[in-house]
Amino acid sequence: MIESITLANVASYVSAPETLTNLSMFTYIFGANGAGKSTIGRVVAEPGAYPNCSVTWKGGAALEALVYNQDFITRNLSSSTEWKGVFTLGEQQVDIEKKISAAAAEVETVDKKLASLRSSLDGADGKGGKRGELASLEEECAEACWKLKVRFEGAFRDALTGFRGSSQSFKRKLLDERASNRASIVPLADLTTRASTLFGVPPSMKALLPAIDGTRLVGHEANPILRKKVVGKDDVDIAAIIKKLGNSDWVRQGRAFFERNDQVCPFCQQTTPDHFEASLNEYFDATYTSDVQAIETLAAAYAADATRTLAQFEALVVTPPDLLDAEKLKAAVDTLRAAILVNRQRVEEKRRESSQVVALEPLGEALDACAAVLSAANVNIAKHNTMVADFTTEKSALIRDVWRLLVAEAEPYLVTYDARRKVLFATVTGMETSIQKARGDLQAKQSVLAGFEKMTTSIQPTIDAINAMLDGFGFRGFTIAKSTTANSYRLLRADGSNASATLSEGERTFVSFLYFYHLLKGSLTTQGVTTNRVVVFDDPVSSLDADVLFIVSTLIRELIEDVRVGKHQARQVFVLTHNVYFHKEVTFNMRRQPGTVLNEESFWVVRKPEGISSVERQTSNPVRTSYDLLWEEVRRNDERAGVQNTLRRILENYFKILGGVPLHELCSSFAGVDKLICKSLISWVNDGSHNAQDDLDAPTNHTPKTYLRVFRAIFETRGHGAHYRMMMGNAYVEPPPTEPPALKTVNMPTPVASEVVVVA
Repeated sequence: MIESITLANVASYVSAPETLTNLSMFTYIFGANGAGKSTIGRVVAEPGAYPNCSVTWKGGAALEALVYNQDFITRNLSSSTEWKGVFTLGEQQVDIEKKISAAAAEVETVDKKLASLRSSLDGADGKGGKRGELASLEEECAEACWKLKVRFEGAFRDALTGFRGSSQSFKRKLLDERASNRASIVPLADLTTRASTLFGVPPSMKALLPAIDGTRLVGHEANPILRKKVVGKDDVDIAAIIKKLGNSDWVRQGRAFFERNDQVCPFCQQTTPDHFEASLNEYFDATYTSDVQAIETLAAAYAADATRTLAQFEALVVTPPDLLDAEKLKAAVDTLRAAILVNRQRVEEKRRESSQVVALEPLGEALDACAAVLSAANVNIAKHNTMVADFTTEKSALIRDVWRLLVAEAEPYLVTYDARRKVLFATVTGMETSIQKARGDLQAKQSVLAGFEKMTTSIQPTIDAINAMLDGFGFRGFTIAKSTTANSYRLLRADGSNASATLSEGERTFVSFLYFYHLLKGSLTTQGVTTNRVVVFDDPVSSLDADVLFIVSTLIRELIEDVRVGKHQARQVFVLTHNVYFHKEVTFNMRRQPGTVLNEESFWVVRKPEGISSVERQTSNPVRTSYDLLWEEVRRNDERAGVQNTLRRILENYFKILGGVPLHELCSSFAGVDKLICKSLISWVNDGSHNAQDDLDAPTNHTPKTYLRVFRAIFETRGHGAHYRMMMGNAYVEPPPTEPPALKTVNMPTPVASEVVVVA
């Protein structure tokens, strides 16, 4: 059974896809000529020819689709003088027929089992069931993995290359890595550091930082001149007083002024003795001069070495190379600089006062701290250069380690996923195995059924049935006969000539319909006679007059009733038409409440505004006669004033216009008050419907209930109680036993409704 039909990019269905969903056993589709109905039938007949359209079958089990439309007529009548014979079951071999019936029942049982398994596996719409649950689980897993990708993509984008465009591909990669990646888990911080080097532009080799030698600078700290008191000669006559006063450095500084001041003491401005200069020169002898020179040399060397060493370190601080901790080096250099500044001040003090003993601050620790920073940088540079030397290998290792980390992050969820997937996969596999076995059983039972059918099928019963219908319906100008070609038909005139080329349009349409109608009960081969099928009637009454239209609608309605009670191999019927009278006849059902639909049916309307077709489901039958609308007012039974006008119009339509019965005769079946009430209704017919009177709705002694009772009695007494009961439907109430029986019966033909309205 078809559950839904989707139409897209075909004929006039060129906008958004149009879908007929939740289709029933009987689907009635109404629409004007050219609205797009025939496209629906063609898609059902051959869905593979329309790649943008689809037909969804219940349980995924497609049935044979037989479609009656112009294509069918052209294939079977217009293009050939002979038709393929329709094989049906004979009526003489009762035992074989029982076996066929039993075999067909077994086929249907297995077919239902197969449909049930398919529904459980794939759902009613082909997208659910256990396979759908499994697909949902896979999608859920993909979404969870994708969140992991989003979380780590910023740092490891290059490691995920090739798997960043699809959640499903990313999930498959993660599961593959889970199964094969045996690397140790590396901390995220280490991976991030490696990624900064290995991802992006391939790096180049880096030069190691040169060691900065501070040996000479540290060596000045041991210079003995710093600890030596540099003073003059002890055995000179002025040595005692200089020593006593401890002003050797003061005297040495004043000596230069003495030499420029013409032997006058620069301090007291007294003329000195002649031997005083000789005493000074002797006091500051060569030894003293040598020591002073040593101090000067130390000061110059210390300044030069300190400046050079600091300049080397500061250059690295100002422009730090990659992988050097510049902040740490700056702090160490600041410490070194401060210590050097102190030492230079002390050396300067030694220069000014050579007699002082000076000790320099040791620079070894500060220099070691600076060297340690450089050494650490060189370790990193060495690692970097190692990676550069084998960049591809290191990058591959990093990518492996990144995926290993992702697997570890996803593991808690993947454990749950594995457990759920294992159960669902086993269930799906088991169902697939059961379906495969059921298919084998079905093929075996279909083979048995085909064997029985072949034993008793024949095309002759179809010939006899079609000819009987043609004769019974007044088509006596031609008959259908068995062709000289095996298992074929041809149309013959009474003189034996071929009738195919001379049939009228109406005859051609009717005989092709009869051929299709009997094909529904049989098959074009000796097998498949009892195969379940879906039937589509697409405007079967085109070119037919009213009498034949009624015949065709009656045959289709009988078929629908047979399908409804399971007496026909058709399992679903579609009726598509633009003819309101045909639609009304085919869809008539006394069980249907007004404004509703039965459980086994659905109504649709096809429209084509602005050249684009659309389909719309209806909550009730969209085609109703004005006559039925009048009866709907009676069915409401609200006994409101003015109901006489509605009753009058029904009587006029049914008895006078359609039945040809003079209205005054209707009252002859009554006596007493009821006769007066009947005449009152007839007076409304003769006058009230054609003139505007001021007292039409004036109060009377008769209640609406009284008019309704007499109205029903008119139908009963004229022998048309069945029509009254049919039109009242579920609103019909049995009359009380005290009401008078019908006086006489007058036979009338069942009328065909006159006016027709389409309620969209």
